[in-house]
Amino acid sequence: MLKIVIVDDENDALEALEWKLNRYIENVEVIKCNSPIESIDIINKELPDVVFLDIQMPEMDGFTLLENLSNRKFNLIFTTAHDEFALKAIKVSAIDYLLKPVDKDELIEAVDKIQKVKKGELLEDKLQLLLGTLDEASNDKINISADGKVYLLDKDEVVMLKSDKSYTTIYLTNEQQIVVSKTLKEVEKKFQFPQFFRVHNSYLINLNHVKEYLKGLGGELIMSNGFTAAISRNKKAELFKKLYLD
Repeated sequence: MLKIVIVDDENDALEALEWKLNRYIENVEVIKCNSPIESIDIINKELPDVVFLDIQMPEMDGFTLLENLSNRKFNLIFTTAHDEFALKAIKVSAIDYLLKPVDKDELIEAVDKIQKVKKGELLEDKLQLLLGTLDEASNDKINISADGKVYLLDKDEVVMLKSDKSYTTIYLTNEQQIVVSKTLKEVEKKFQFPQFFRVHNSYLINLNHVKEYLKGLGGELIMSNGFTAAISRNKKAELFKKLYLD
């Protein structure tokens, strides 16, 4: 029996893929989930042989979901309607993918390929290669997974990042705000460049976008977008050096 979990926020796509799996693949048990957040517990608990994973989902994209799994001992097939950038990276990493609507013959071929290899064989290595390829393809840009997309950001267009418990908001120069379902500590790893500085537990700022410093106990910074960022007392001296303040 082949245990399969399907993760897709579109119910029509879920039901269509479930029907095709039951119709064309023998001896399968199919579990479907339309919430990527809920699917994390399902995958960790059910220990499936195969996961069909949509890339673009509003709660959490497929790449972020994978990063949050404790169980990765399964074979993975991405499903997507369109995402040319991501598909190039997936192809390089040797992880299989199917374009939606899923073609019957391609589905049969993908599952047949999986049944010929060991469960989750080298998936961890493939995921590392995938994420590395995404980084390389970004041409020194910062890639951020959110809103069912992979954003490729120029360092200079990022004004600041603000923490809100388990979420982080990225503020851009065009007034766009990107909400990432990760803590600032996790997102900060993408911003290891000299112009970014953690001035507070809740704020990571681009030093090039600082416009004013307001004196106070810790002080506040006025950023180029008009928003303020608080400064921790223990970060004040280092910040002064970076901004050449007296």
